[in-house]
Amino acid sequence: MQDILINWAPQETRVAIVENGAIQELHLERTLERGLVGNIYAGKVARVLPGMQSAFVDIGLERAAFLHVADVHVSGQIGRGHHPDGQPQQPIEKLVFEGQTLVVQVIKDPIGTKGARLSTQISVAGRLLVYLPQDEHIGISQKIGSPELREQLRVRMAALVGTRDSGGGGGFILRTNAEDATDVQLGEDIAYLRKTWANIRGLALKSPPGKLLHEDLSLVQRVLRDLVDERTSTIRIDSRIQFEALQAFGQQFMPGATGRLQLYNGERPIFDLHSIDQEVEKALARRVDLKSGGYLVIDQTEALTTIDVNTGGFVGARNFDDTIFKTNLEAAQAIARQLRLRNLGGIIILDFIDMTRADHQDTVLGELRKQLGRDRTKTTISGFTQLGLVEMTRKRTRESLAHMLCQPCPTCGGRGQVKTARSVCYDILREILREARQFNPKEFRVIAAAPVVELLLDEESQHLAGLSDFIGKPISLQAEATMNPEQYDIVLM
Repeated sequence: MQDILINWAPQETRVAIVENGAIQELHLERTLERGLVGNIYAGKVARVLPGMQSAFVDIGLERAAFLHVADVHVSGQIGRGHHPDGQPQQPIEKLVFEGQTLVVQVIKDPIGTKGARLSTQISVAGRLLVYLPQDEHIGISQKIGSPELREQLRVRMAALVGTRDSGGGGGFILRTNAEDATDVQLGEDIAYLRKTWANIRGLALKSPPGKLLHEDLSLVQRVLRDLVDERTSTIRIDSRIQFEALQAFGQQFMPGATGRLQLYNGERPIFDLHSIDQEVEKALARRVDLKSGGYLVIDQTEALTTIDVNTGGFVGARNFDDTIFKTNLEAAQAIARQLRLRNLGGIIILDFIDMTRADHQDTVLGELRKQLGRDRTKTTISGFTQLGLVEMTRKRTRESLAHMLCQPCPTCGGRGQVKTARSVCYDILREILREARQFNPKEFRVIAAAPVVELLLDEESQHLAGLSDFIGKPISLQAEATMNPEQYDIVLM
């Protein structure tokens, strides 16, 4: 069973999913960092530019938004900018006119001096489906299983959707996580999306241009839409205002989940119940300690993530093979949890401690698959390679925890290490010699970090004095507290 804890503040919402007393996932949303993508507006065409096949549309933002002809919906259109017969679609001046009111959706956030990019091809995302109210097409994600499975899902969806004449209709795209959904779950998502679209249309008919008609759900609302399942026992939230708003939202769209909502009134902060803040701090560290004394080392790079398993201080088993096996077994459980908690995606390479017995390898792989079975994000695992590594992938759904909470170190620039003080000293000595060959100042002054200056005054003083004699100029030193360990300046006096 799982509990969901929601910590709400005006600036930030944090959601923790807790299973068996341990945090498994952390979701967060910051008010000032919410984008506009997915928002639907009542827009007014300000200018049509035939030469660019585009139009500027006022949606109430600081800058007019941009609508290209390829993003204008035309009845019967099957792809961006083309009709079913393969001919290019009509020019923009025949599709929109100045002063026209349009329902538009943001498909790209404003960047720098550029306004948001828009589309009139509206889509509304649900938990399992994406609704295309202007179309009749039923699409299936290419990442879902085999062609046979996709066809079965298409037939099931066609029966659930019905026709416009029977009060149904509309186009739908099945998302990857709909692969194992039941008809009941799909039906609930269809009903939710149609109700949402009905609200948008109702607002559009009575709203002035520039009005926001629909905003993608906040994190608090997405808890009910995306995170609640049959394993969820309670959803606790520490804000009365948000609790009441979530109750109203749930009763309208997700009545099955509303009964699990609870308002948390405890004196301790809600995240202190399971030491979640401390767990998050650990999830930002490179090393993860295991209870047995072993540990993981997790390195996240641009291309992939590597996880190395080490026995550390664990010597508790009867023999060496058992020690390795038990460490790897515990590591498999910890890895599955860390992938969810850190939200690591893309290619992941697992370097378990080498196991000589095939049955041990199979058991460790089986445990890893079992633990990852609880992960709502799609994962694929291959067996052990010739080098004894396990290759796996985990779908990228959002930024990793480290990328959301941290930034590259300004000192090392993301390398994870800096030059030693002695290396910087020798860089300085070489630079002074280079400068002395080009310039003829009265004195060279070195400004550097305190540890570098101390080393030049102490252990490296003989080399500094020798260089001063060689170039025939005095060299003075000045410590600068604000400088990074690798920074220095050489001033010609």
